[in-house]
Amino acid sequence: MNHSSSIVSKFSSVIYLYDNTFEGLLTSIYEGYVQKNFQAIITIKEAYIPLMFADIFTIETNADKASRVWKGLVKKLSPGERNLLVKCFLSELPQREEIIFQYVQYALSSTINIGSNYGNKYVLELAQIGKMVGREKHRMEAFVRFQKLKDETYYAVVEPDFDVLPLISSHFKGRYADQKWIIYDLKRKYGIAYDLEKVNQIKLDFELETIDADNVVAAYDIEEVLYQTLWKAYFNSVNIKERKNMKLHLRSMPRRYWKYLTEKML
Repeated sequence: MNHSSSIVSKFSSVIYLYDNTFEGLLTSIYEGYVQKNFQAIITIKEAYIPLMFADIFTIETNADKASRVWKGLVKKLSPGERNLLVKCFLSELPQREEIIFQYVQYALSSTINIGSNYGNKYVLELAQIGKMVGREKHRMEAFVRFQKLKDETYYAVVEPDFDVLPLISSHFKGRYADQKWIIYDLKRKYGIAYDLEKVNQIKLDFELETIDADNVVAAYDIEEVLYQTLWKAYFNSVNIKERKNMKLHLRSMPRRYWKYLTEKML
């Protein structure tokens, strides 16, 4: 994700760098309140391009601080409105941190519910982003197609426009409760897997020196020829020298953060 364009387009004397998790963002918002830096720019560590004349703070994710912000929002916002904050975060749009930070400030300072006040820039933008992410969620729920592995696990690969796997988990758990399945996001390189009891987040960690495309394909049911071809094409695309021994990082919304979603996904 490239946040640099949004950063360099404006000036701020304070910049918070965080770890690209929702809990990290909430921690940054907490620090903004404590330090009274209400116009601070919040951005991902890895995306930061140094600016002159700015005070830089690296924010360490803190569950207690994040929880304090969230508890404040529970008192001010409906479950649906809180879910919009999560959807905005999962949109991965470059302006998401600013929108969420300013929306939170507006919500916490208001004596009335702000959810329908579309005259406010950030309320409107949050609603619009929520609709976009919601449409992508429903599209994934409608069009994901599973293929069968030899061990009877069903597998699907997707490349959604937004990071919607945390949002579709409960749908597929309910619909396919009697079978093991995996949905893997090729774009973000992580997936969700159901083991007949619960849904877990997974990563694929290929050791390219010991596993070749034919060995990967061999895991699939022999009848799924087209799917095997798709998987082989994907594997070949990542089987390049510069990416050997790649370790896939944890995604922005690990399972332990799903508590922030109002949907039940356990």
